[in-house]
Amino acid sequence: MFKNSRIKRVITSLMLCVCTVTMLLTGCGSSKEKVLIYSSAEDYRIEYMTKRLQEEFPQYDITVEYISTGNHAAKLLSEGAMTECDITHDLEYGYMEQLAEVGVFADMSSYDTSVFVEDAVLSKYYLPEVRVGGAIIVNTEVLAQKGLAKPTSYEDLLKPEYKGLISMPNPKSSGTGYIFLKNLANAWGEEKALEYFDKLTPNVLQYTSSGSGPVNALIQGEVAIGLGMTSQAVTQINEGAPLEILFFEEGSPYTIYGQSIIKGKEERACVKEVFDFMMSTLIYEGVEKFFPEKIFTNIDYEIKNYPKNIVYGDMSNNGIDEKTALLDKWKY
Repeated sequence: MFKNSRIKRVITSLMLCVCTVTMLLTGCGSSKEKVLIYSSAEDYRIEYMTKRLQEEFPQYDITVEYISTGNHAAKLLSEGAMTECDITHDLEYGYMEQLAEVGVFADMSSYDTSVFVEDAVLSKYYLPEVRVGGAIIVNTEVLAQKGLAKPTSYEDLLKPEYKGLISMPNPKSSGTGYIFLKNLANAWGEEKALEYFDKLTPNVLQYTSSGSGPVNALIQGEVAIGLGMTSQAVTQINEGAPLEILFFEEGSPYTIYGQSIIKGKEERACVKEVFDFMMSTLIYEGVEKFFPEKIFTNIDYEIKNYPKNIVYGDMSNNGIDEKTALLDKWKY
């Protein structure tokens, strides 16, 4: 009997070991299925998105991981459909098109795109999320302290009295910076636009690495003028900051950011459910709360102090090849 008991204990131990290894390899035994979302959105938007997803899907373990725009695109290009990411969120359309061309995304044809304005739908492999516009933003208190007038044109920004008082994102590291460069390249021609930034650079305190840098510098009183995001300026104005939003003759530069499911991941029910919720609910909440610029055909949202009837600049001819060629000529 003793021998039989010992054999039973050995067999039981072996079975437990096999089961443990199996669970580690397959993920079985986990109480929740995992969904990983890569996002290049601002921290406050990621916080909101995470909260809403956790409320809606308590049965899943959902992680929204911030990754900067350039690294986000590079990582997905390198890893392809084998990436651990399930859903990509808030990636600029130029990068989305590049990833679509190499087959990283699932087919999104099943989603109704008639709800979006025409220029927001460019591919069956990714869908729009927000339109992000840029503006010339000034700190009225800093201008007053220095006895300076508000600029009324890009040419005004070259005036010597603005030396060291302007902040702009670097187009090579920031999508916000790039849209200003591309807008002027389309409006004036590449050569004239690049020459303009050669003249502007002495007046620029810093080409910031992120799109939020200029507004942050304005809030801190480090500069008087920033080339930044309209939405971020509005947020600060609504919190009492002495900022004013200006648009010049060339119009507001803008880009559209999108989202998609990584190819093959749409076969996981949890991923599909989460993305369906993002498209049916979160996208509307995001536009309503943070970026009310036009992407929906029949819905308009308003935010206090957000400019109305914005005239947008020419952002055509903005594929990844054109973007790469233009950025190769940027010196700063």
